[in-house]
Amino acid sequence: MSQNRLQSLSKSREAHRANIQRSLEHRLEVARAKGDEQLIRQLEAEMRYSS
Repeated sequence: MSQNRLQSLSKSREAHRANIQRSLEHRLEVARAKGDEQLIRQLEAEMRYSS
């Protein structure tokens, strides 16, 4: 693969990972606001898995 293609792929992967992280953080914030302890634990586990 060309260097430009590899850089583009790397940037796409990082952007995707950052979007997932932001989504998880928002979902966790909402779960905490609602006091949903089960969802909080699940989202915290997802965050540990995705990092």
